[in-house]
Amino acid sequence: MPLADLKYELYIGATLEDVWSIFTVSEKTKAIFFGSEFRSTNEVGAPYQYVGPGNDGDETVHVYGTVLAYEPNRLMSYTEHPGPSYRENHAELETRITLSLETVGSCTKLTLVNDQWPDGHPSYESTQQSWPMILSNIKTYAESGTTLDFGW
Repeated sequence: MPLADLKYELYIGATLEDVWSIFTVSEKTKAIFFGSEFRSTNEVGAPYQYVGPGNDGDETVHVYGTVLAYEPNRLMSYTEHPGPSYRENHAELETRITLSLETVGSCTKLTLVNDQWPDGHPSYESTQQSWPMILSNIKTYAESGTTLDFGW
């Protein structure tokens, strides 16, 4: 049975630019993505990585892939693989993430879709649980400048 797409929509009391910067500015990605920074030229077809503290020290590649679409303050889409230290078959475990932003009144609507899950992907269930936490943290950070404490 194919794995269902993961889709989330939320409204954030911040500008498009402020929300976008959380995904692209190293200081902000570190606050949200467990100390990891986003590394890429952001050109379509270019590689990207989220790199930070983890199994392999400060330069652990947590996720990586290829940029599929990139329109500043509006759209980012990329393939995603777990980092090599997480799964031996990491290169085979590819999904797609599409993030879009739009202004709604004085808010920003963030839509995130994580799809194209291969059957039996070992991270599917944990990803279902982690996206709501990450997105809640993004909303909190964009609106208040602070992050949530999940007790980790």
